[in-house]
Amino acid sequence: MPSRATDALPAGAQALPEIHTLQSGRQRLRVMPSLGGSIAAWDWQRGDQWLPLFRPWDARAADLYTTACFPLLPWSNRITEGGFEFGGKTYPVAANRAGEPYPIHGDSWLQAWKVSAQAEDRMTLELESARFDGNPYVYSARQLLTLRENSLEIELRVTNTGAEALPFGLGLHPYFLHDARTRLQFRSRGAWMSGADPIPTGFARKLPLSWDYNRPAPLEGPLVDNCFEGWDGLAMIEDPTRGLRLQMHTTDRSGYALMYRPPGLGYFCLEPITHPIDAFHMPNRPGLIDLAPGEDMVLLTRFSVCET
Repeated sequence: MPSRATDALPAGAQALPEIHTLQSGRQRLRVMPSLGGSIAAWDWQRGDQWLPLFRPWDARAADLYTTACFPLLPWSNRITEGGFEFGGKTYPVAANRAGEPYPIHGDSWLQAWKVSAQAEDRMTLELESARFDGNPYVYSARQLLTLRENSLEIELRVTNTGAEALPFGLGLHPYFLHDARTRLQFRSRGAWMSGADPIPTGFARKLPLSWDYNRPAPLEGPLVDNCFEGWDGLAMIEDPTRGLRLQMHTTDRSGYALMYRPPGLGYFCLEPITHPIDAFHMPNRPGLIDLAPGEDMVLLTRFSVCET
């Protein structure tokens, strides 16, 4: 059967984004193209119940930070100094979120994507962006969302359709659930530390107490909003309370992952990204890819689930 828009929104919520549902086997994916090409929910069926695999969108606000996952492009996380320099020119980039002093997560999350193809278990979303909100970027973007056997695959692609080369980056912003028994593991060489804000001040190979996920570790602890370096592209989440194991795997070998671990809340983010925070102002701009007109880059991430 074709992908469909659901009628699961609350009564009187006609202004909320239309939700399209994909389903395959025991998986269900709900997508909101008009809300930044985001995901409202990714669920796993057990009997007559649907268990959330991502933190589900609560539908109380049309805000990407309340969704289950959204794409990051044409850069990830924050840019300082009001923009960046490239090729001898200065490119201003404006702040784009209330309460944030820096532009964050690109601009695709602020725009409506269009469905260009759909089937029961997959959907292609596309976006054409030209200097949105005064940004210098002109690009086309594509998300291919596919439900495979016990997994969700997201292929994110950006193509420079402008007249000049610019540095580009990609990422995904998934929200995962956790409780006191949940354990996370992902390998890294260390993390970029920061001061009062999340902007990096230096790289530390020795991680602070409760930050070391080279071995399975709990999600309790103080705030983490930092980029880890040397990531091998694989992360494992053990959820014994619900009898589930999640795996996140990206074929990208940039070696960067952004962790957001807010204290006292039942979720965390582990974001596959292609460059560290504020790479535009780091020596050699690590992880950013200079795309000439017509060139593209891809980030392929697979989220798998099994019962334990």
